[in-house]
Amino acid sequence: MNFRVYVLAVSAFVVGMVELIIGGILPLIAEDLNVSVAAAGQLITVFALIFAISGPVLLSLTSKIERKRLYMSSLAVFFFANLFAFVSPNFETLIVARVVTAMSAALIIVLSLTIAPKIVEPAYRSRSIGIITMGVSSALVLGVPIGVLVGDMLGWRMLFLLIAMLTLVAGVIIFYFLEPIKPDHVTSLRQQIASLKSKKIFSAHIVTLLILAGHYTLYGYFAPFLQTTMGLEPFWVSVAFFVFGISAVSGGGVGGWMTDRFGPQRTVVSFIILFAIVLFLLPLSTYSSVLFPLALVIWGMLSWSIAPAQQSYLIQTAPETSDIQQSVNTSALQFGIATGSGFGGLVVQQSSVETTAWAGSVLVILALGFALYSFRKPAGKAAPLGQS
Repeated sequence: MNFRVYVLAVSAFVVGMVELIIGGILPLIAEDLNVSVAAAGQLITVFALIFAISGPVLLSLTSKIERKRLYMSSLAVFFFANLFAFVSPNFETLIVARVVTAMSAALIIVLSLTIAPKIVEPAYRSRSIGIITMGVSSALVLGVPIGVLVGDMLGWRMLFLLIAMLTLVAGVIIFYFLEPIKPDHVTSLRQQIASLKSKKIFSAHIVTLLILAGHYTLYGYFAPFLQTTMGLEPFWVSVAFFVFGISAVSGGGVGGWMTDRFGPQRTVVSFIILFAIVLFLLPLSTYSSVLFPLALVIWGMLSWSIAPAQQSYLIQTAPETSDIQQSVNTSALQFGIATGSGFGGLVVQQSSVETTAWAGSVLVILALGFALYSFRKPAGKAAPLGQS
């Protein structure tokens, strides 16, 4: 495997980490900037929403720019945006910094996914994409415990400075080791939208959106959830997030194995049902030092184990537009994070942080309905790529 793929994966990890790294330190940000925890949680919502929209849009708008130069420019914007967040004097400024960070991060992640298969031999293309994906998923699930530890010791602002410095290191390495890459054909936005005319495909993307929305209704506010329900100190909050993160990373492998063995449809339905049950029972398990760790591990594994089954289902259903569907499904994932974080904030404001798990369970049950609808819908002929 070309070592430059691992360099891109490290870069993707650093960039991906900025999305949720503040999830565990929302109380610190809220207190420092004099806003509510629910308002601070919108920092996650805004990031995910901008990320979801920016990825396909920016990739189409920059389709004629040489890839290495575009990558380096995106890293530079990402670097300065994090410095801007580090010195932000108020909540409004931090929101602006998060918007710019999300736009540059979306382009960096998409570029990493498209560059990696071009710098390896054909036999390693799928594996190279998997390595980049692992870097992103690891950042999403491990960013929070890192944020809790660093934020508790050095303050929440130091997190953005740390990410900026790591971005600088990644940029230097990529500058010296990544060769210039000519731009390739990029699917236009019209073509991507045209591929969603199939109700079977569109509802499958809604499944991803609702699952992630249900998950992040709780996960986006999991730090205050732990503090409220169990009275945990920051160190133990970090431990809980770390256990969740390890479980989530391993869940991807479990989901892939289950999909190969039982097929994507059975795997999706089984995991969605289990996911809804675990979310519903999680608040009840906080009263037991034995049941809660078990529920936490199962929740973590299920949170990312559905992704391989969803991706396999999309490839089987629309093989002629599978690349487009993977891109759209990534945006659906980010829309889910934005929806869940925003919905969780409303639940916290209107009810309590404890009820976020039950509210999330309801969204996951809705995802089950869309999954069954998609599976039963006959496959139609996908629109050709040149048509809209």
